[in-house]
Amino acid sequence: MIGMKSLDELHAHLPADAVIQKPLDIAPGLSEYEIVDYFKARAAECASGYTSFLGGGVYAHYRPVMCDVIASRGEFLTSYTPYQAEMAQGTLMTIFEFQTMICQLTGMDVANASMYDGSTAVPEAAMMACRITGRDKVVVARNVHPEYRQVLDTYLKRQGLPVETAAYDSKRGTVDLDDLAKHVDGHTAAVIVQSPNFFGGIEHAAAIAEIAHKAGALLIWVFTEAVSLGLLEPATEADIVCGELQSFAISPSYGGPYAGVIATKEKFIRQIPGRLAGETRDADGRRAYCLTLSTREQHIRREKATSNICTNQALIALMATVFMGVYGKQGLRDLAHQNLSKAHYLASKLPLRFDGPFFNEFVAKAKNGSPAGQNAALRERKIIGGIPLGDFYPELADCALWCATEMNKKQEMDSVAEVCA
Repeated sequence: MIGMKSLDELHAHLPADAVIQKPLDIAPGLSEYEIVDYFKARAAECASGYTSFLGGGVYAHYRPVMCDVIASRGEFLTSYTPYQAEMAQGTLMTIFEFQTMICQLTGMDVANASMYDGSTAVPEAAMMACRITGRDKVVVARNVHPEYRQVLDTYLKRQGLPVETAAYDSKRGTVDLDDLAKHVDGHTAAVIVQSPNFFGGIEHAAAIAEIAHKAGALLIWVFTEAVSLGLLEPATEADIVCGELQSFAISPSYGGPYAGVIATKEKFIRQIPGRLAGETRDADGRRAYCLTLSTREQHIRREKATSNICTNQALIALMATVFMGVYGKQGLRDLAHQNLSKAHYLASKLPLRFDGPFFNEFVAKAKNGSPAGQNAALRERKIIGGIPLGDFYPELADCALWCATEMNKKQEMDSVAEVCA
């Protein structure tokens, strides 16, 4: 039907090293369901019985069954983007609820209908700050997630916006306030700080906001571990809050798809990128929902657009919405307490690198100064250890980033201590 005579011809546009040159090592004559069973068995060999202490922006939390039950309904699973309000009231209502819950969690006045992920939310927030202030420089703390900073650099380089990096305190792991103040000046549009930061440390919002606002800059507050929002006081001193909701019932899934978010104060609402769902009344006076205050090029004149980003898949945001509904305010607080308690139990058994307060992640020195050797020993016990930090922070090459959530058991943490302490 496509005019090709062989598989080789179909693959001709691919690099030679991207094409498998020999048959797959699978017995011939297997039916489709037998092949599926084969791969399930191979996957089980890799994953079955392992426990993980990985974090660094992607977290292993329990996913309530209700989240998949709701997200799998045909009305949500197969629906298209909600441009026609009369055909998409259900989707628009869930987006509106999502925005409302995010505002409650972050202490902001308005939230958008989600972003692609946390890493893209950060540069979008930075460009938003540049539009609001009319300035062109961004200062980011070095303990913001290093991959988020890479995405920020990529975005802003193409916009001609310089990015400066402020050091972290080598003792506490939080941003170095004195160094931050040196970078913030009359050209600074935004100060970007993450809390809990990449090391798990909790930042001092009021002190950082004072440095930013004194120079006329905006404060962008970033989070990667959304469960922390159930316990930590919202950074209401911030002007923009952005981050990642993967922790809210979204599977790690080899890196996505996820759900980012931007929330801000009402006075900045017309500069927020992405979609906004609003509540209104129809011709008969009944409550109804619609997309409103659209700021992207698909809806308005391109020269007036704040961004060409629309949103992530609303289905992923729906999972987070159901998660928040299932747990509720007190349930999320209890979940956050579990994470805090388990991480501090594990941390009490390991040599900590920083002495500042932390949530469910922390940095510990590796046994014999070798995170790789330490992790190899842990794998023999079917334990996936912390993330070696040398690639991101050469000065921390002898350290690893550990994370404990409600999914980790006491006996597993005791096994870690036997190997690593």
